[in-house]
Amino acid sequence: MFSIRRYLHLFLLLACCSGAVLSSSSYPNTTSLSPSSSTGAALYIYYGHLKSVSTVAWSPDGKHIASAGYDKTVQVWDATTGHLFFTYRGHTNWVTSLAWSPDGKGIASASFDKTVQVWDAATGKPLLVYRGHPNTVTSVAWSPDGRRIASGGYDKTVQIWDAATGNTLLTYHGHDNWVSAVAWSPDGKSLASASVDASVQLWNTSTGRTLLTYDGHVDGVTAIEWSPDGKRIASVSFDKTVQIWNAVTGRISWMYCCNGWVNGVAWSPNGEYVAVANSHRTIQVWNSTTGYLIWTYRGHQNEVLAVAWSPDGSLIASGSGDDTVRVWRAV
Repeated sequence: MFSIRRYLHLFLLLACCSGAVLSSSSYPNTTSLSPSSSTGAALYIYYGHLKSVSTVAWSPDGKHIASAGYDKTVQVWDATTGHLFFTYRGHTNWVTSLAWSPDGKGIASASFDKTVQVWDAATGKPLLVYRGHPNTVTSVAWSPDGRRIASGGYDKTVQIWDAATGNTLLTYHGHDNWVSAVAWSPDGKSLASASVDASVQLWNTSTGRTLLTYDGHVDGVTAIEWSPDGKRIASVSFDKTVQIWNAVTGRISWMYCCNGWVNGVAWSPNGEYVAVANSHRTIQVWNSTTGYLIWTYRGHQNEVLAVAWSPDGSLIASGSGDDTVRVWRAV
């Protein structure tokens, strides 16, 4: 049975999909979306992958990009020139998620092969293979202090483990379906986990105690990210919405309704903008406070599966089902 709050969200989703414009009198701080006619050319296109690119991640210093996907490889390349440094081939199935260590020395990669592999970001030398999940691992995130790694997967759990030894420290069992994304709060004290069960759950990373369950979506949540100041969370979903909400109260600030399902989300480093990866082949950038659509990047020939903002805020990288990574100048 829906709660009143969930019923309101369902009403809004139906209204958005029908093309209605939702004013603040319909729901506080909610806006309807329509694609912008604005276009921007990619600065360059990276063609190193043979199949869809499902995940991209910038190094902490912004000099390199790691990308991975259906071709089972992780490729590390120069973020300015596109020059390939090396290709990591340790996985035996599709790579689903990537995370750089905070010091930029390591990369953790999750895969359909049921492993998370940690390896040297400069040489590709394997450092650790984590086998705590009995099925596909869909997501991985490194803690801000670099000591722990969180991973989630088809087994419906989120596991936190020691980044140096691989020892499991905590297993979270709060979801009713497989976990699609995990994200650490900037202070490392909380973790947000998203699931196909349509919820985002926030919980204490030391005790595993649930702090908040956000139920604003009515279909599986595909990606989540904390704002740089840790006060808000952006979540995207198969329900074709982007929702920004308070990380303490769960109160929604904005709902953006898109033309297709949304696969990825990234905050600008200053917290002013949110970029989303869409199934209708575009990257859209929104003002996170006003809800205004700022820019639409067009150029991919298939759905956009991943988006990542450079650490200095000047560039956006996107991965797509067209087998490419494109780098764009941020607005």
